Amino acid sequence: MATGRTHRPATRSRGIPEATVARLPLYLRALTALSERSVPTVSSEELAAAAGVNSAKLRKDFSYLGSYGTRGVGYDVEYLVYQISRELGLTQDWPVVIVGIGNLGAALANYGGFASRGFRVAALIDADPAMAGKPVAGIPVQHTDDLEKIIKDNGVSIGVIATPAGAAQQVCDRLVAAGVTSILNFAPTVLTVPDGVDVRKVDLSIELQILAFHEQRKAGEEAPMETAVGEGALPASAPRGAAADDSADQGPDGDVPAVMPA
Repeated sequence: MATGRTHRPATRSRGIPEATVARLPLYLRALTALSERSVPTVSSEELAAAAGVNSAKLRKDFSYLGSYGTRGVGYDVEYLVYQISRELGLTQDWPVVIVGIGNLGAALANYGGFASRGFRVAALIDADPAMAGKPVAGIPVQHTDDLEKIIKDNGVSIGVIATPAGAAQQVCDRLVAAGVTSILNFAPTVLTVPDGVDVRKVDLSIELQILAFHEQRKAGEEAPMETAVGEGALPASAPRGAAADDSADQGPDGDVPAVMPA
């Protein structure tokens, strides 16, 4: 069985932009849903709508894969599923370790979507001696003292950190020293890693803060509108045509730019 240790995704060598790579899982999710419904082909417009992007962006992304579809027919669903899965490295087995088996780590261990997407939870690791040997999602938890041996024995190159913030960097350093080259970080802290190690950060609080920003912005836009309706005219601070001017704050595809934390 192939493992993540000896294989790397082909995307970098083929020069596929990171923004495109980030959208490939969205296309794959939409395509998998179509495949499960036995839909044979899909147009770029239909697939783009299902993935939440615009069709021009989708066609550009697929051009990097060498897939252009057929005019009047669209894209072959099954072939695209295979093509994107291969590009993402999902046609092989990727053993994963999860470090930190608290509420979040246990929830990740119980997530049923890993296996169907090419990932196998090879081990669960925690620093609490009382957790050692306890099964979570049918997998016995192992102590962090054995982390390096676990990584080596299972050929692991992907690690998931779900520890408290204070322990995350130390865990990260040990994972990297043991040979892990990709890390998914759920701890609320920024990790420092050497060149050649990829880190993806998932911070729910940041995502909620971004949503709060947009809610506040929408509330601020609604208040002048309500005043204008009541008075029968737009306020001086919101001249006619202001709605059109709002497009200046949008990206080239009409997307509101993401708010990046400092």
